[in-house]
Amino acid sequence: MCDNHHHHDTSPFKGLEHEGHDQEHKKWSRRSFLQALGIAGSGTMMLGSNLLSASAPSPLTAAIAAAETDNILILIRLNGGNDGLSTVIPIQQYDTYANARPNIYIPESKVLKLTDDFGIPSYMSALEPLWGNGQFKAVHGVGYQNQSLSHFTGSDIYANTDLNTTGFSGLNTGWMGRHFEDLYPDYLINPPAAPAAIQIGSISNLVFQGNETNYAFVTNNVDQLEEIAQSGEFYDLSNDIFDSCMYGDQLRFLRGVANTTYEYSGKIHEAYMRGQNQVEYQDNGFARQLALLARLIKGNLGTKVYMISMGGFDTHGNQPLAHERLMSTLSIAINNFYEDIAFTQQDDKVLSMTFSEFGRRIYENGSNGTDHGKAAPTLFFGSGLSGSAFVGDHPSLDEPNNRGNLEYTMDFRDLYATVLAEWMCVPIDKVEAHLLDHPYKPVNLGFNCSGVDFDDIAYSDQPPTPPTPTDPDGEVPEEEIRSEIVHKPYYPTENNPHIHLEMPFSAHVDIALYNILGQKVGTVFNEMVMEGSAEINIRERVRGGLSTGKYIYRIQVADQAMSKSVMIM
Repeated sequence: MCDNHHHHDTSPFKGLEHEGHDQEHKKWSRRSFLQALGIAGSGTMMLGSNLLSASAPSPLTAAIAAAETDNILILIRLNGGNDGLSTVIPIQQYDTYANARPNIYIPESKVLKLTDDFGIPSYMSALEPLWGNGQFKAVHGVGYQNQSLSHFTGSDIYANTDLNTTGFSGLNTGWMGRHFEDLYPDYLINPPAAPAAIQIGSISNLVFQGNETNYAFVTNNVDQLEEIAQSGEFYDLSNDIFDSCMYGDQLRFLRGVANTTYEYSGKIHEAYMRGQNQVEYQDNGFARQLALLARLIKGNLGTKVYMISMGGFDTHGNQPLAHERLMSTLSIAINNFYEDIAFTQQDDKVLSMTFSEFGRRIYENGSNGTDHGKAAPTLFFGSGLSGSAFVGDHPSLDEPNNRGNLEYTMDFRDLYATVLAEWMCVPIDKVEAHLLDHPYKPVNLGFNCSGVDFDDIAYSDQPPTPPTPTDPDGEVPEEEIRSEIVHKPYYPTENNPHIHLEMPFSAHVDIALYNILGQKVGTVFNEMVMEGSAEINIRERVRGGLSTGKYIYRIQVADQAMSKSVMIM
């Protein structure tokens, strides 16, 4: 981490046929560097019982969220671009498939037929019991229009759902980050009791990134999270990095403070000790991740969303052996995981879904592999699916322009929307906002929280009109207050930060200022504000001098609290 890496603004490359493919893989990410240091994102540090940069729900919001669902979501990232035609085999198009892949096709004798139309390779046979128990659905042809074939851009699009991105200029917030930002508007000062999300690996991924912070407790790898779970401490202060890094003393101090006050580490440790594995898992990184999640879930940690990952799916060469090893590992671990949590009858509360930055081409290349392609299946696991099935339309293998791409038949955002609204019980209007105003077109995956009729909505061009909250006394409902108030920091002059406040109604407003240790440094504002706009000068209103640095201001209106960060120069 203390090597001299430099950030180059090069354009993303498209597949192995471009000479920059290896360069793209080696590209140093500033996001990765900051998160690896443990000083960026909410999951990285708690100082003074508060996150360094991050928010918790108001009592009302928390109560609503807790009452809605106990469901848990596990996102499984298949890093590198998973080959869909080695995952779900279209039996009705088998001859076309085999002819396109004369050296790497899976012979019929090694295809496990789950229906007359579709099968999986026999090396994924550990999923057969889940299929039989109604715990496995595969959705065909998942992708999006003009799909990117770049690892980095493709990963960002699947995380930020911004299809208008060019190069590295896409939106820097993720679909889950926007959800948590709405759920926890006061997260910077009052983080929730348990981590909102836990993420192992893929540290530069944007899935949980919000405007203010990353909402996940992130570790580099499963070793780190296992150490936290077993010891309750976050960092090994004896790490050699401190001896070789010119900032070693500062990092040692920051990490020491983190260890003494990092409450989430203690929560994770307590849940780990309460839970236990009742199934023997294989000894590999992916199985260890799921075994650890099983213990945390069975120990009732309270975290609703997890993300784990498996690398190695960029199979440009020698694909058959590599894919067999990867998907055999995944299948066995998934089977063990659902057996494990069934002991505590939690298998119907935990939904897992795979995702990857893109699929791969129909035709094999000259290296017994496949190059970057487009659409691929998404796999779902869990008893909450209420039955096994193949969902949607499989793309045609008859590709007229000879580029060999499978075109998408299912927009990945429709799966995200279904998971948010129908599994996590997020209101449909909020789901559409979190997915950048993508119209709600849910997919019937076997669960239904909103009460929608899938047949009526799935093929409609018009999104449903969300109900308008009303109050019999004509007052603004408390849960609507924060979404009606607009506030943002801005800088009329370089050294003079203000808060711009737009009030839709008259109310008493209390604004407090905190430092990054979570300590209150002063009251910025405490008076009635009339309907309309107000400009509040932070420096003028806080007695005593404010040193240069990052602060957090917290706005309290009625029972609603909202917090944002601001730089004081």
